[in-house]
Amino acid sequence: MKKKIIIGIVSGLLLIQLFRIDKKNPPIQNGMDFLTITNAPIKIGTIIKTSCYDCHSNETSYPWYTNVAPISWWTKHHINEGRHELNFSEWGKYNTKRVNHKLDKCIELVEEGEMPMSSYTLIHKNAALNEEQKRLLIEWFGTLRNSDKATL
Repeated sequence: MKKKIIIGIVSGLLLIQLFRIDKKNPPIQNGMDFLTITNAPIKIGTIIKTSCYDCHSNETSYPWYTNVAPISWWTKHHINEGRHELNFSEWGKYNTKRVNHKLDKCIELVEEGEMPMSSYTLIHKNAALNEEQKRLLIEWFGTLRNSDKATL
């Protein structure tokens, strides 16, 4: 009986590998990216690219584990959710009200340690923000709030 259960589980795990996620990133539109529009300093750009862009841009880099279902499904769901909430690659499409709201949320989530998500930084250690990086991001987002520099 145990042997049949194990064979069933292994067969199921092998079968779900046939259902792959789409790893193709949406096209990047020149001049729409947050870092370009805001003319972010290199240090800020590096932090945001490292800690935010995999889930919050059209520049996702899919690691090896996204080849393994069901982990790949869970990861793709998080990426889709992240892009829906905030997509730095489409920043130029946001109106002033939305820009200010997104900047407020960025400040709040970084202050509270909710972003980047711990499930992401567990595997991507370099994406975890130290106190200095948090301070820099919070100050940068705050500077952009209600400034002409944050929008096209």
